[in-house]
Amino acid sequence: MSSPAVLAEGLVKSYGEVRALAGINLEVAEGSLLGVLGPNGAGKTTAVRILSTLLLPDAGHASVAGHDVVKDPDAVRASIGLTGQYAAVDENLTGRENLELVGRLLHIGRKEARIRADELLAAFGLTDAGGRPARTYSGGMRRRLDLAASLVGRPSVLFLDEPTTGLDPASRIALWEVVEQLRRDGTTILLTTQYLEEADRLADRIAVIDGGRVIAEGTSTELKDRLGEDVVDLRVADAARTAEAVEILRDLAATTPRAENAAGRISLPVHHGAGILAEVVRRIDSAGIEVAELSLHRPSLDDVFLSLTGRDTTVVAAAQPAARRRFGRRSANPETAA
Repeated sequence: MSSPAVLAEGLVKSYGEVRALAGINLEVAEGSLLGVLGPNGAGKTTAVRILSTLLLPDAGHASVAGHDVVKDPDAVRASIGLTGQYAAVDENLTGRENLELVGRLLHIGRKEARIRADELLAAFGLTDAGGRPARTYSGGMRRRLDLAASLVGRPSVLFLDEPTTGLDPASRIALWEVVEQLRRDGTTILLTTQYLEEADRLADRIAVIDGGRVIAEGTSTELKDRLGEDVVDLRVADAARTAEAVEILRDLAATTPRAENAAGRISLPVHHGAGILAEVVRRIDSAGIEVAELSLHRPSLDDVFLSLTGRDTTVVAAAQPAARRRFGRRSANPETAA
């Protein structure tokens, strides 16, 4: 059995009193895509920075493409591409010039850098815009250019740290298609995200992290199956009776029911939902509680995350400074412990 392309064992990182990573373990098989799902501040970006040699861990071990990130950082850098949360392109250069510049920084010859730039502009649908300054690009075009820049050196491992942050839905879907093609071509990818549908669509496996630890891991289907086969959602008309309704229904749940008392909403993971739905209605009606809404659906990753952490991941992360260098000086600045 081959060694994983990315391996993190017991990684710990603190910024003063703040512990960003508390012994995180991650593993990405060669040629696969691992989605690292978690809210802002969970430790996602810190883990990526350690794995890409931009930060030193306080404890633990990590290797990328068979190279130790602390003992052999140059070999790691030669094997990886990295795209951060915001496009790190020079707005005064054209798209082609941005890619050629990265090629020269990677010590690719001038001619080869030009050829590679043209290949990537074509692959990312940017050929017609290649001669225009990047400042004239839309947000989606800048993200595609940034991703193209991370591939100039033909890396075997690609780190994507919330690559679709701030994109409109159409641009996000377009970038997803590019990532899917990279995975089909055999690139090993570690993708961090707060978008549940992004992890659901792209990832072979998903690691859910919170508080600097992996709290669950598996395929999307495996994670959803932890909750049961179905989820009953209901909203009681009188929000003051939410807790009462939860107690009435508690023994029907496959796992702990979740409630938003102020809104009167209850989410009930169950087995055999179609059969249980009638019993839910009977019990609520017998208690004289009026139901304003009632539905039955398959579990989603949102249900999984709420069950695991008690929090929703739909809140967009606060803006963080864009990294201006693809491989910069190792920093101890806790500008983000995300």
